[in-house]
Amino acid sequence: MSTQVPEQSEQESSAAESETSVAQEERMRQKRDRAQARERQRQKEESEISPDDEDTYQLKVFRYDPEVAGKQEPRFDDFYVPYHKGMTVLDALMYARDNYDSSLTFRHSCRQAICGSDALFINGRQKLGCKTQLSDLDEPVRVEPLPHAEVVKDLVVDMEHFYDQMHAVEPYFQTNDLPDDELAEQKQSRENREKVKMSTRCIWCAACMSSCNIAAGDNEYLGPAAINKAYRFTMDEREGEDIKQHRMEILEQEHGVWRCQTQFSCSTVCPKDIPLTEHIQELKREAVKSNLKFW
Repeated sequence: MSTQVPEQSEQESSAAESETSVAQEERMRQKRDRAQARERQRQKEESEISPDDEDTYQLKVFRYDPEVAGKQEPRFDDFYVPYHKGMTVLDALMYARDNYDSSLTFRHSCRQAICGSDALFINGRQKLGCKTQLSDLDEPVRVEPLPHAEVVKDLVVDMEHFYDQMHAVEPYFQTNDLPDDELAEQKQSRENREKVKMSTRCIWCAACMSSCNIAAGDNEYLGPAAINKAYRFTMDEREGEDIKQHRMEILEQEHGVWRCQTQFSCSTVCPKDIPLTEHIQELKREAVKSNLKFW
């Protein structure tokens, strides 16, 4: 015994399609009405914000756009951002961009102080926007791009030179002493891991490079970030003496560790609290020892 579905007449099919179309149009109308209501509420809230509002923070943000006539002269724009507890400088910049000026340009990604993309010059000091609380800053909060770097647009700087310096120290593990079993682990002692642990925290944000007066005047100087990355591998016991000597030759050159004047500015601004200056001084000592000869 077979079961058959009765065929709908053309008239019934047309009526069903019409009802579906009407229902879809009604849903779309309701969706538009809700969106318009949200927009009216947002505009109302913005209109109530004033510079004298105690819950508002004033930002003075550096602006520059070389591709737009009238914006090629650097300037500062003021934004009054409604404050909420826990708000960071990055949160405030995102609010200003999303609600006041969509052309405001800056880098950001993880918002957890891991990616290093939102390093800025905030109230005269290199900081991560996502890690800096508005409540810890004096108003107006002055936000600028990193010093000593070419500005591309607004708060975005060209990072190519910084990356070139980082890659110049060959920032990857190298060894000629591989275990016989290709699946065997290359073990590192607990003590050696502790020695290099802080150097591994670098997030390539370039805050240290921007703060360094030597890097500002010597474009060939490797810089604290690159030297710290070299420290991480030079001090790794698994690389072997021949690779260590190769790394020391890179660091001993004219624009390497000896250009550091021990000003500690890099260590001061590092968002990961890496003792950069100490690492550079230790590499100087290693450079001296590697060149000592006893007959």
